[in-house]
Amino acid sequence: MVNELPLRERKKLRTREALVETALALFSEKGFAAVTLDELVAAVEVSKRTFFRTFASKEDVALAPEKELWRAYAERIEARPLTGPLLTTLQDTLFASVADMADGWERRFRASRALADRTPALTAHSLRHCADVTDALVASVASRHPADELRVRLLFELMLAAWRHALKEWAGQPGDPGRDALRSRTREAFDAIPEVAELARGTAGD
Repeated sequence: MVNELPLRERKKLRTREALVETALALFSEKGFAAVTLDELVAAVEVSKRTFFRTFASKEDVALAPEKELWRAYAERIEARPLTGPLLTTLQDTLFASVADMADGWERRFRASRALADRTPALTAHSLRHCADVTDALVASVASRHPADELRVRLLFELMLAAWRHALKEWAGQPGDPGRDALRSRTREAFDAIPEVAELARGTAGD
């Protein structure tokens, strides 16, 4: 698919990938705050102007794998008919979005999450981004689905809670767990969601 892009777009994509790879390597080695923007652009041999045509900030490039996933997810949700059980649609769309990420995405994503976990500024930026994405997705889905916005939000937040648990389990695995391991952990977390309804009704374990 990349080779089908015009030359100019392929160059922009390669520059973006180089900035993300280099940024994550430098931030992981030296710490996010210790790496200056001048150091980053010099390592990639691009100008600050080129950087800011691609990313809004250091935080933006550090969290690029996460933002790439949710951008793809939002595009899929917008294009997908909301038929059948809504939770199934939300979950299947996430699995499809993860599957469609570029080669090596899971490695970059794991490095980005590890960096965010130990960097308060990135944690705050990630939470703000998550809140913005959630608001936009909930509004979009609620406008096209019979359920009201509150119930759509609660359902989406429940899925996100399961996703975060899966990420924590996946990141804690030894070695270099790949995309299949992330998919497996996510499926396990999603499979537990129906039990939450039983807990709410007070029937779990009866």
